[in-house]
Formats: sequence, structure tokens, C-alpha cells
Amino acid sequence: MTTAVEAEIRKFGALAGRWWDPGGPMKPLHRMNPLRTGWIAGRIAAAEDRKGRDLSGLRLLDVGCGAGLASEAFARMGASVTGLDAAGEALEAAREHAAAGGLAIDYREGTPEALAATGETFDAVVALEVIEHVEDRDAFLAALAALAKPGGVAPEARGGMVFLSTLNRTARSFLFAKLGAEYLLRMLPVGTHDWRMFVSPGELGAGLRRAGLAVTDLAGMTMDPLSGRWRESRDLGVNYLVAARRG
Repeated sequence: MTTAVEAEIRKFGALAGRWWDPGGPMKPLHRMNPLRTGWIAGRIAAAEDRKGRDLSGLRLLDVGCGAGLASEAFARMGASVTGLDAAGEALEAAREHAAAGGLAIDYREGTPEALAATGETFDAVVALEVIEHVEDRDAFLAALAALAKPGGVAPEARGGMVFLSTLNRTARSFLFAKLGAEYLLRMLPVGTHDWRMFVSPGELGAGLRRAGLAVTDLAGMTMDPLSGRWRESRDLGVNYLVAARRG
């Protein structure tokens, strides 16, 4: 079983050659990446009773890693990173870029459903800008939950964490993330998103609970139109982040 959509795999695989171009089609992700990875790393470190963004010794899975923007950021914070993607072309670009930067990242081609079936688990599982491109959200979230390490009876035996970033399905997200970003400002290739596949925080929270995960944090991501920089906010109307934990 797989929740991957073949057309989506081809779409992002075709962008592999320009993934690391900060002025190319992935420009929004380059600008968003420090906020996403910093927010996640801070919460993982706090959950592990660490200071700052220290991820040393922790195993992290980056689902839908593409060419490795987030994977490399987490690796530089000390995590032992496994990057998973169904697009082989993007993974080749990821491997080349990591090698050039002296980073040891375990990139694998496949789906979270197939990896979950092996029984392998991680301290943290992230899926950034992925769930709005999958076919069966519940099956996808169940796979992410299975890939997070289970908790134990003892208080210190905490389960693994799961993080997602995605787009809310609102009139504002249609205006800014679809029409504005793809057609007016050309920040993204036309056809990058299908607004009907965007997911509200309520829908995502319910799906996470059905997968056996408890939501622990939620934050909006807002871009300054003048500087292009992203900041954390309480505005969940367009882009947002979710943190959850396996029991």
C-alpha cells in the first residue's frame, strides 16, 4: 500500500536539478526552512531536556525530504538523519549536495508505509509540506505514527515526536498560496498545489488523534512581504506547523 501520488512524484522529481537554487522554484522553501527546522529542533530538544537546538545522538526521519533542505539543516544540528522520498531524481540531488557539504545523511527511496512495515522507528519524524500532496491522509498519518518510537510505562520512556507543516484550506490560502504564489508572483511553478487538498488544523488534529498521536503544539508561519522572511505567529490562516507525540 502507498499513499504517494505518481503525478506528484513526477512533478517534484522534475525540479531536482534546481532544488538547491535559492532563487529558483524552491525559493519559498529556502526562505521558510530556518523557521520550520528551528521550531521543530527547539521542541525536540526541550522534550529531551536539552538546551537550544541540540539534536546530537537523536535519530530523525525526514519524510518527503526532496533534495534535502530540511535534512541538511537537522544534520548540522547533530541529528542522525534519514531522508525518505519517492522521487529518485530528487534523492540523487540530495546525495550529491550532502556529499559536497561533508554531511552523512542516509537517503532512501520509498514511502513511509513501506518503511513502517519494517518496524524501524525514530526519535522524531517530520513531514514538511507533504500531507497536502498525498492520497490518503489517515494512512499517511498512521505510517508516521508507526515510525515514531513508542513510549513506555516509565515517565522518562517518552514516545517519539511527529511534526508536520502544511497549508490551511481557507479563502486566504487560495488567494495567497495558490493564485498569488503560483500565478501572480510566480514564486512557485504553476500547478504546485491543489487547494482542494489543503488541510485545516482541525482536520489534521483529528487525523493525528486517530493515528494515536497527541497534539502538543501548533503555530502559524507568516511571511513578511517586504523582506521575504518567515516568522512564527498565531495566524493559522495559511501556513502552519503541528507537533505531536506518540504515547
